[in-house]
Amino acid sequence: MSSTSTTYKSSITHSQKFQRRFGVAIRLVIAALLIIFAIFPVLWIISASFDNSNSLATQSLIPANAGIANYQRLFNKDPNFSYGDIQYWRWLWNSIKISGISTILSISITTMAAFAFSRLRFKGRIGLLKAIMLIQAFPNLLALVAIFALIANLGDIFTPLGLNTHAGLILVYLGGSMGMNTWLMKGYLDTIPRAIDESGMLDGATHWQIFTQLLLPLLRPILVVTGLLSFIGTYGDFLMARVLLNDASKYTLMVGLQIFTAGQFDKKWGVFAAGALIGALPIMIIYFILQDQIVGGLTIGAVKG
Repeated sequence: MSSTSTTYKSSITHSQKFQRRFGVAIRLVIAALLIIFAIFPVLWIISASFDNSNSLATQSLIPANAGIANYQRLFNKDPNFSYGDIQYWRWLWNSIKISGISTILSISITTMAAFAFSRLRFKGRIGLLKAIMLIQAFPNLLALVAIFALIANLGDIFTPLGLNTHAGLILVYLGGSMGMNTWLMKGYLDTIPRAIDESGMLDGATHWQIFTQLLLPLLRPILVVTGLLSFIGTYGDFLMARVLLNDASKYTLMVGLQIFTAGQFDKKWGVFAAGALIGALPIMIIYFILQDQIVGGLTIGAVKG
């Protein structure tokens, strides 16, 4: 009887070990597949940027005629290459400038709006929150014609905010990013205890002092996350910038790179890939610098009571 019991326990132990090992193996296989799925497109773009053939039909992961000719063409260093008005550095700077200004203004406005919705009580508060959510439910594509007409008419009144201006494009981006960012910021503010506000009021602090000196330092993780999402959204936008900008010197990076893929029989995929790789560097640098704050901003709301 004892021998049978020992054998039974041993078989159960081996079975549990096998199940654990099998589960770990399955997770490792899935993780490897996901990593390959995520990295392969990046490797393909890197390969295309060094492939001087500029053709997707003959593209391979290890190009046969690898070189840096596409990067030379991108920066107008190839005397045998002429392909429209290429101003890559200006396009990159325009994207960084527009995205940076839009992000700073968006965070400033949405943070104050979220504070008002979270901490203050006023007539129409719930209705405004629902209206913001309802407006954000409609994609910007539906309002494209209306936005174009609005900016065109605004330019007739005040030229710096009209068509083909960065200020006008920033104004449009502000209107598009404030809705969801306000809800996101308000949800984070709701998790901060009101006892902090009450202690400030007992010391004679105003609402502005409570906001700037007590609450704002606690909002740093969510400010980083919201700012990053806003920056990436405007940095990678193509449609709105393409509609509102028509001067090559004012193009954003996404609009400028479209030049290399616009031709029907003369697409320069290699130059496009080189420009896309360099254009991704600002986002990567921001991620590396702020990665700790990003993780904190995405997870703190799940554990904060």
